[in-house]
Amino acid sequence: PSRPMRITVCQLRDDEASIADEWDALAEHTQAVEADIVVLPEMPFHPWLFTERQPDPDRWVAAVGAHEYWMRRLGEAGAAVVLGARPILAGDHRLNEAFIWSSETGHRPAHHKRYLPDEDGFWEASWYEQGDGRFDVKRTAGIGVGFLLCTELWYLEHARDYGRAGADLIAIPRATDAANRSKWVAGGRTAAVVSGAFCGSSNRGGRSQGIDWAGTGWVIDPDGEVLALTSEDDPFVTVEIDLDAADQAKRTYPRYVR
Repeated sequence: PSRPMRITVCQLRDDEASIADEWDALAEHTQAVEADIVVLPEMPFHPWLFTERQPDPDRWVAAVGAHEYWMRRLGEAGAAVVLGARPILAGDHRLNEAFIWSSETGHRPAHHKRYLPDEDGFWEASWYEQGDGRFDVKRTAGIGVGFLLCTELWYLEHARDYGRAGADLIAIPRATDAANRSKWVAGGRTAAVVSGAFCGSSNRGGRSQGIDWAGTGWVIDPDGEVLALTSEDDPFVTVEIDLDAADQAKRTYPRYVR
């Protein structure tokens, strides 16, 4: 049996004036291609917060509110499943939360970002707290999903664990700059190989907050082959994947080695 699904990845501009237009264009694309799964960038619905080292609680609250508004519109994509990450407030705690939205259940939390950079343009550890370190496969619409939020990609033990736990797809919402474009694609290919899962990643595009974003969303198969990349000219791409290929990959080298 095969389990074909259409997955869409994207690159989205995050300046205030563009967010609504970017979403409308993405939703038009996903409806036209009848996407089953959509992967969004990291915190896509508000300008990037982390260019200033000193946290601004009011800006965090504004970003949380913006994402809560857009979460109510994810159904416009016409897909069964939307995967992404958003800022949240849990009591007094600021966290970066991976979420799974499905047409059946609405959105639910999946994971909290554990590995946080802290450097120019990416003062994340200064702004919010680490997650609890749980990396669990979540089931939705018949798919086993794991998340690696941006920097977490480089902790490949979690990709391997996701594969062993039966993940069909690893979603990698990110916010990465243009200077490191090829390095991130290499990381995505490696995560796919060690897990035996498909990897889908979306990113910011264009320029905002003084950062040239890499774009370069990707779909990579379980043997590390790049099936599609987004670009400025092609900001949304959709690929049909067969999730049974992820099952089969886990029985082959190097995944079977213990």
